[in-house]
Amino acid sequence: MKILLASDAWAPQINGVVRTLNVVRQELERQGHVFEVICPELFRNLPCPSYPEIPLAILPGLGLARRIEAIRPEAIHIATEGPIGLAVRNHCVKRGLSFTTSYHTRFPEYLSARLPVPVDWGYAFMRWFHRPSKGIMVATQSMRRELEMRGFANLVDWTRGVDTVLFRPEAPQAQAILDLPRPIHLYVGRVAVEKNIRAFLELKLEGSKVVVGDGPQRAALQAEFPAVTFVGAKQGEELAAHFASGDVFVFPSRTDTFGLVMLEALASGLPVAAYPVPGPLDIIDGVGVGSLSEDLGTAVREAIKLPRSLCREHALKYSWTACAEMFLENLRPLR
Repeated sequence: MKILLASDAWAPQINGVVRTLNVVRQELERQGHVFEVICPELFRNLPCPSYPEIPLAILPGLGLARRIEAIRPEAIHIATEGPIGLAVRNHCVKRGLSFTTSYHTRFPEYLSARLPVPVDWGYAFMRWFHRPSKGIMVATQSMRRELEMRGFANLVDWTRGVDTVLFRPEAPQAQAILDLPRPIHLYVGRVAVEKNIRAFLELKLEGSKVVVGDGPQRAALQAEFPAVTFVGAKQGEELAAHFASGDVFVFPSRTDTFGLVMLEALASGLPVAAYPVPGPLDIIDGVGVGSLSEDLGTAVREAIKLPRSLCREHALKYSWTACAEMFLENLRPLR
């Protein structure tokens, strides 16, 4: 099958959406499927306000019809609700083409955290955007229930996976890469307001706090919390070593739809401390690999007592192959 993937999030961005889309593409290409990606690098673009690391395509609708006709896709998937996603959505609606979408990001909450825009306005836009979709792919059952309550229909399941070869407790140089007082409390992800990192940084904890990642809040938080170790964004074996060097993974976000980094932490043998919200509820609740509490400090202190071997065992249940096959099954022919 030739699949057109439209996404405003793409390399060189580093986030869970980009990792998920890239791995699914690679898995399905190994099976003989063909992907054509419409992403920001194909257009003139400008930095996203308040988030300069994210490029936004300028007028991606110009010439879009010819571009899609030249690709001759058999299925179209729209991964994001940005300028590219909007342009491809409108093209499909105008021509009566079937397409699927995915709900990766709590866009209304993210927007409201940055601008004085009511969350309800954001959800009204999201319902309008996704309404023509033949299948809105969501990663967790709790997220699916929440969207159903907000009036979304045509929801279908699409779980996530983790690279258990790369992310492992015995990653090389894990013990040497962070020579800090123990225990090491680790956060990995974007350093941005919607990730609620301050809730982690303000905790009074023994040992050390480490933040792996970059983003618009990094400079301000690094200046405000000089005792915290900020190491910037990491990839590949270096990222795996940072995960394996920790003692507990702290996931302070209340707005993620899944939280791929939690699986990477579990595969590395790290128990997870988080709030009882969608994502953590679906991945770690009740299975002995983490602790959930509205008091994040309590969650951290309880999680760090848990056996690392159980964390690894739980992560092994999540397969990228199964994730890719679910994605393929969810696609719809153009007509």
